[in-house]
Amino acid sequence: MKRLPGQLWFGAALSAVFLAAALISFIWTPFPVDELAIASKLLRPGGVHVLGTDHFGRDILSMIMVGARVSIAVAIVAVGIGILLGVPLGLWAAANRGGWTDEIIMRGNDLIFAFPSLVIAILVTAVFGPSAFNAIVAIGIFNIPVFARVTRGGALSLWTLDYILAARVAGKGQVRISIEHILPNVANLLIVQGTIQFSLGILAEAGLSYVGLGAQPPVPSWGRMLAEGQTMISLAPHIAIFPGLAIVLTVLGLNLMGDGLRDWLDPRLRRLR
Repeated sequence: MKRLPGQLWFGAALSAVFLAAALISFIWTPFPVDELAIASKLLRPGGVHVLGTDHFGRDILSMIMVGARVSIAVAIVAVGIGILLGVPLGLWAAANRGGWTDEIIMRGNDLIFAFPSLVIAILVTAVFGPSAFNAIVAIGIFNIPVFARVTRGGALSLWTLDYILAARVAGKGQVRISIEHILPNVANLLIVQGTIQFSLGILAEAGLSYVGLGAQPPVPSWGRMLAEGQTMISLAPHIAIFPGLAIVLTVLGLNLMGDGLRDWLDPRLRRLR
């Protein structure tokens, strides 16, 4: 059995901390996140408020815990949209490689890739209004061509292999071959890409919330906490530092986990390092 890379363990541990915080926030937080306590505003970290309070007296640790729930939920659903729609498109394009179907799908992907993901997200949320749901849709739209391109790239090399030719000789159609033979052999690529897109989804959600187009008050969001904290960076830097660290550590953990998964699933990469 292959030994798991150290970066995979470390990345998984970092990610697990924030996942646990998000799950715990459903049943408990140190303080209610919607409770204003002006008398306790701008408290420094320490005491009963471990990470301090913001300008409304809200507990920052509690808000980070609930914010983790929002960020993770948005990223999971957005990546799910990309997988559910992008993978079938990629398989379809690979099965019809060189044909008009392949050309239409790939040119559609290029059209979406022509715009940065955050620009697409801002456009969607600006048209339909700021909300967590619209942020999910916006991020999910950009994930579709990502997974379509990864799936197509992995599947193209498989269609020329002997066991695929044997399956075609046996009378199996394109759909059955794609599901039974192609998809299981590109699953490792999709797992790694899914981990990467998950971290990018958290960054995109934070970016949208930062400009006011993500989850709306009173729901806490890491991006909005960062935006609110930067106006008081000289007076109470902890308001901006802790949500910023939450974003950095979560994305770092997911990227390390994705890199470790890539090495574990493809030992050739580990030997080259």
